[in-house]
Amino acid sequence: MSQIVVTGATGHLGHLVVEHLLDRRVPAETITATGRSLDKVADLAERGVRTAAVDFEDPATIAPALGSGDVLVLVSSSAVGRRTPQHRNVVDAAVQAGVARVVYTSIPKADSTPMLLAQEHRETEELLAASGLPVTLLRNAWYVENYSAQAPTYLEHGMVGAAGDGLVSIAPRSEYAEAAAVVASADGHEGKVYELGGEAVTMSELASLFSDALGQQITYTDVDEATLRGILEGAGLGPAAAVFADVDSRVRAGDLHVTSGHLGELLGRTPTSAKQAVLDAVR
Repeated sequence: MSQIVVTGATGHLGHLVVEHLLDRRVPAETITATGRSLDKVADLAERGVRTAAVDFEDPATIAPALGSGDVLVLVSSSAVGRRTPQHRNVVDAAVQAGVARVVYTSIPKADSTPMLLAQEHRETEELLAASGLPVTLLRNAWYVENYSAQAPTYLEHGMVGAAGDGLVSIAPRSEYAEAAAVVASADGHEGKVYELGGEAVTMSELASLFSDALGQQITYTDVDEATLRGILEGAGLGPAAAVFADVDSRVRAGDLHVTSGHLGELLGRTPTSAKQAVLDAVR
């Protein structure tokens, strides 16, 4: 029996993809949730979902999880700096298994943006293009949770960035996961590239939304990229400081502003507004 195989189901996005597949009444026995720690998908196993221990660094663990005719949802690895070789292992296994289609979670404008975080996504898209497999690309913009996770810092220090008046398209992580479930469980998406994002806001507007949601005034302070990098290094982020500062510079340039409307098209409704998404995220 062909499966929808979801990688990274032990993480936030992958787990939500499986939940949305179940919500769409995809039979549990036709879904395989994979990850390094099966304890984190025990709740899915209790609902009848197949589970498999997969480590992207170990090709021998990947092949047994894939079969001919499967749809593979390749949720991008969280191992920044190791994504390309890890994804290569998965793509190679997918080719050998003869999967029917790959759905990959990428980043907006992956084929053109100079954003540091985009390089490994671009390389993965190139690997997939060279594989000969039918592919659907889901180029996800930012999750509102990327910001709500920093709410305690905002309350104590305010919001500091280097994004200027650039717009960033945000939506709840769950809606990106739902879009992936829609694409994975229906035909007609082969060869498509979906640029996904919700309502676009500036950092000043986002600070205002968090002020309203948290009941405390939060001010956005804009600095240049080098200054932001120094602040983040001082906060202990190490090499990641340059990556995060670069993200803000690309927000300033418009690289995370998505205007395609693809997310709403896949969901069949308007994505959650930025205001509501922030409110929901901090509750």
